[in-house]
Amino acid sequence: MSYAYYCLHQFNWTPSFLDSLSKREKALIFAFIDIRVEAEEKEHKEMERKSRGRRRR
Repeated sequence: MSYAYYCLHQFNWTPSFLDSLSKREKALIFAFIDIRVEAEEKEHKEMERKSRGRRRR
């Protein structure tokens, strides 16, 4: 995953703004993005599991 791409499309941040952040700020933002993406993937898998269960009935 490209963090710059995610920041641009989710937060509407320009690449120059992202570049202007300190290393600590970038690390924090990147960690938050990782957590959010993991949660979205988990939710997606749960929805798929539930939809497969409904088709069998």
